[in-house]
Amino acid sequence: MPAADDLAVIVAEWVARAEGDLKTAAQTLKLKSQCPTETVAFHGQQCVEKYTKALLIWSRIDFPKTHNIRHLVEMLPEPSRPSISVHDQNSLTPYAVEARYPGDFEPVSLAEARRVVALARQVRGEIRKLLPPSALRSRRKLTGLE
Repeated sequence: MPAADDLAVIVAEWVARAEGDLKTAAQTLKLKSQCPTETVAFHGQQCVEKYTKALLIWSRIDFPKTHNIRHLVEMLPEPSRPSISVHDQNSLTPYAVEARYPGDFEPVSLAEARRVVALARQVRGEIRKLLPPSALRSRRKLTGLE
């Protein structure tokens, strides 16, 4: 396992990507009736997934390549788990892949897209409280490039 400073750099990279996903989802929602809601749902799910993986990394817990939010959350020690319900965890997972491609998938409503962003913000807030401040700084600052 890497040293804490190196771990903070790795976690900061995951946090930066999660933040990008949340910004994309939130900005896209501003399109209202023109909003590509599947895109919002995808980026909201990705934010939750990446923040959860960042916390797993910080906790030194190896995880498989998966988009399954429930599986990732269950890998965390109970006190560290985000407080979103199992139902919400399960509802987010399909947005990682299924909602991105044509096929037999229920369209994402604007209300559902808003709910996904709200869940992403909730998970973001809870997990950021558990990460060290050094992992919340930009990767450029951590590596001295800024």
